[in-house]
Amino acid sequence: MIIRIDSNIELRQLELLDSVDIFNTINSQREYLGKWLPFVEFTKEIKDTENFVKSVINIPKDNFEFTFTIRRKNEFVGLIGLKGTDKANKKTEIGYWLSEKFQKEGIMTESVAKLCDFAFNDLRLNRVKIKCAVGNNPSINIPKKLGFKFEGIERDGELLTGSRFTDVEVYSKLKKD
Repeated sequence: MIIRIDSNIELRQLELLDSVDIFNTINSQREYLGKWLPFVEFTKEIKDTENFVKSVINIPKDNFEFTFTIRRKNEFVGLIGLKGTDKANKKTEIGYWLSEKFQKEGIMTESVAKLCDFAFNDLRLNRVKIKCAVGNNPSINIPKKLGFKFEGIERDGELLTGSRFTDVEVYSKLKKD
């Protein structure tokens, strides 16, 4: 599945072949990405990334979550996807990360907006949540720009690299918003 953002950017459903691009990006940006993404510490070789991708694409249909690579002019720039989808209550969470060299271009904001449209209109969900570590302002700015409502702080909501917990800001958007 491909979701077009504009003439240059698209979301492509994750495939095993994407493992190389994902690993190379993580491996070349460990310090930058590792500050907020706990999995960076455990991604030591390509096999780790392949195992992650397999865990996403080989999940049974009833528990399947949509995960996409973000590509600009066919170049891998990041990942975005749904997680923790609760079909009975029609809600999900969006997680995302973007390569450092593609920051501040609006790529992630546009990608999140399009994935929200997909969640609300194609999957017929009612609620989308985004959680961002306190202090991760580039990530926090995305739900703010897109009209998500701030719900509060989840104390020690995420375990970061170095076994330290961080509080996370919780934002949500409803289909009617």
